[in-house]
Amino acid sequence: MATNTPTTPPAAPSIPRHRMRPMRRVALAAGVLYVLTFISIPTLALYKPVKDDVGAFVLGAGSTAGLQWGALSEVVVGLAGIGTAVVLYPVAKRVSQTAALGFVAARVLETSLIFVGVISLLSILTLRNDVAGTVGTDSASLVTIGHSLVATYTWAFLLSQSLMPVACDLLLGYVLYRSALVPRIFPIVAFIGAPLLLASDIAVFFGAYGPVSPIAALAALPVAAFELSLGIWLIVKGFASKALTEDGASIRQDA
Repeated sequence: MATNTPTTPPAAPSIPRHRMRPMRRVALAAGVLYVLTFISIPTLALYKPVKDDVGAFVLGAGSTAGLQWGALSEVVVGLAGIGTAVVLYPVAKRVSQTAALGFVAARVLETSLIFVGVISLLSILTLRNDVAGTVGTDSASLVTIGHSLVATYTWAFLLSQSLMPVACDLLLGYVLYRSALVPRIFPIVAFIGAPLLLASDIAVFFGAYGPVSPIAALAALPVAAFELSLGIWLIVKGFASKALTEDGASIRQDA
């Protein structure tokens, strides 16, 4: 007697999954982090009530939302800045381990100084919320302390988000120029912008003009253009395929 043997249906053909190459992931992550470092630009407006009249602010005038959002954005910028150096380190060290380590160290120092500035402004917020208006508080002393904390932020900003990018961009520009990971126009802009920004920082340091003056903004423009355009390029295009193999072995190395 014949029996019907159940048949197993044929397995569905497997669909190959497209996997992003390791170096493309590095470029994408670095690009996103670089673009993220620009989210603190609105702090120029967010901090305006504090900087324009810190005495009135610390005594309770105006909203605190701008200061809080500005401080949060600067924390994000600092962490993203460290992230750019850490993500690019495995690639940069194949060109020059000295430059790669210097880039990481400069980013860490930059972020540390950013945090000093953020802590200074948040301290003003604490004085406003917890001290101002309490019995026995000397309002004049609070105003003086507020001015001191704003001054601390101003100098921390000059050393962190204005001076340290000079070192960061020179080191990264050297790596990018030697390796040809991106078009040479990017490191060339960095080599032009970094000395220009350094000269402006020195002028601000000696009181020639203010840190947020039009001249200072113009001097910072090439460095900002380099970092933003580099971030966008890494997101859209990534590293040049001719500059490295999948494991990066073809990158020229320097002691």
